[in-house]
Amino acid sequence: MSEKTEKTEPRLSVFKTYKLYVGGKFPRSESGRVYEVTDSKGKWLANAPQSSRKDARDAVVAARKASGGWSGATAYNRGQVLYRVAEMLEGRREQFVREVADAEGLSRSKAAAVVDATVDRWVWYAGWTDKIAQVIGGANPVAGPFFNLSSPEPTGVVAVLAPQESSFLGLVSVLAPVIATGNTAVVIASERSPLPALSLAEVLATSDVPGGVVNVLSGRTAEIAPSLAAHQDVNAIDLAGADEALAKELEIAAADNLKRVLRPQPVDYVETPGIERMTAFLETKTVWHPTGSLGASGSSY
Repeated sequence: MSEKTEKTEPRLSVFKTYKLYVGGKFPRSESGRVYEVTDSKGKWLANAPQSSRKDARDAVVAARKASGGWSGATAYNRGQVLYRVAEMLEGRREQFVREVADAEGLSRSKAAAVVDATVDRWVWYAGWTDKIAQVIGGANPVAGPFFNLSSPEPTGVVAVLAPQESSFLGLVSVLAPVIATGNTAVVIASERSPLPALSLAEVLATSDVPGGVVNVLSGRTAEIAPSLAAHQDVNAIDLAGADEALAKELEIAAADNLKRVLRPQPVDYVETPGIERMTAFLETKTVWHPTGSLGASGSSY
């Protein structure tokens, strides 16, 4: 009797459905729209959600709701949370190497170097959370019997336009300093290469970052950004991913409620960053307190 050979049907791959990240959840765009994302050679990779202005407003509501708890957490605790994100990124390194290689047209070895640098960047900012106050705050000498102390406080809700070309390292380089200093963020991912940002959202959701601290939108930057720039409950905006014409339009819209604006500038994201992106979204609170007198001698403390 001859043996029967089993015929195996070719397996169909399960394609990933990318979603937005708003308030710790993964909704589809309110508009129901998607757009095609391709690699550097034009090969289709996935459909990404195309955010609407309603999605942007929802993200601002979520960011504001999370603002009090995140800004009120200790700086040490925020550092622990950011370090946990780095741990999670390290565990999903291979996925991000593949996505960065596809997004930016890099070889596997160059993409691996970018991902490693990105993880290191998270760790770098995690180390700064409980040190930035010592660098830009302090006791001020005054002519009088007073303590005069200055301390930094977060600005609030920050809209972040991620860099268009550096879809992962650039993204983290503009996002991490915002949340490290106690702000919450609404991020518009790179329009051409949003997939690393949408996958980063999955890492944030499974780490210790509270829902709403980071909200990730994908879609047409020129469509979403104006509503964020004009939004009265957004306190600041980073224009890293805007071209010259869009940046000018957004600056004008941001002036309506005196938002802090970080203008786009040439940046080499591979270089170790300074503290400028952290101080850009911090306010300085100065407190005066009388020293008092300790006795008839007039000595004071």
